Amino acid sequence: MAELLYEQRAELLKALAHPLRLRIVRGLLRCGCRNVGCMERGTGRSQSCISQHLAKLKAAGIVKAERTGNEVYYEIADERVAPLIAALFGEGEEES
Repeated sequence: MAELLYEQRAELLKALAHPLRLRIVRGLLRCGCRNVGCMERGTGRSQSCISQHLAKLKAAGIVKAERTGNEVYYEIADERVAPLIAALFGEGEEES
């Protein structure tokens, strides 16, 4: 039973273990629900690149998507990531 818990936590950390995915998750925590176009402008990365990383985050259960008309909006699905991101970046740290 304990081994499963460690495996689940390791999978969560693996899904977050990429600079762009960390940036996406941090942005969602700060700004709430966002679409890919907003993420493109915020990161300077292409739609296809962001979509690939969102797919990994979604598969890990970290984000969820909701379609509104032609747009898909993403938000945090797993609130366990909030304290992890806070611990990684510290309170009040400015994004560089």
